[in-house]
Amino acid sequence: MKQAILRAISLWLVVGAITPTILNGAELDHDALFRIERNKNANIVQYDARIGANGLLHEKEPVVAYWVRLAEQGQVKKLSWSQRKFAYGFKVKLDNDENTATMDLALNIGRNIVIKRGNKDYRKDYRAVIQINGVASYLEKMFIHASGKGISTRLNYIELHGNAVNNGDIQYERITHSR
Repeated sequence: MKQAILRAISLWLVVGAITPTILNGAELDHDALFRIERNKNANIVQYDARIGANGLLHEKEPVVAYWVRLAEQGQVKKLSWSQRKFAYGFKVKLDNDENTATMDLALNIGRNIVIKRGNKDYRKDYRAVIQINGVASYLEKMFIHASGKGISTRLNYIELHGNAVNNGDIQYERITHSR
């Protein structure tokens, strides 16, 4: 329990306070969207919305992803080319009229993620919305269970965790992958 609390505090400090300056300069704000956890170790991939001074999603790079090395000392590191291309990267299409973005992950989960403002009264508060068990939900995290290493890595399943947009009910779905 104590270790989990310390890990949560470390994650909050790294993601919430330090990351915007390290990754992209102080001119842009970040809203944490969701994270990917894995069975391999405690390191996570964090996805953030990038927000300009006008409160809108950044036009050229509305979403960023990076490692938070919780298994080490909480360092923040960029994803490698192969990680972006084959595992944790994404394509994103920005809709300037609605100030939303649609993400298609390199990791095939069979659905897109829509980045939009959760509360239109605030300048920030962007959220990742996805269908979990057929319910529009705010995505909090994905958990990936894989076996093997490198090129022979086998994806066993992905879990989606979130809360329903309309009432906040906890949502969970396991997507099983077979080769």
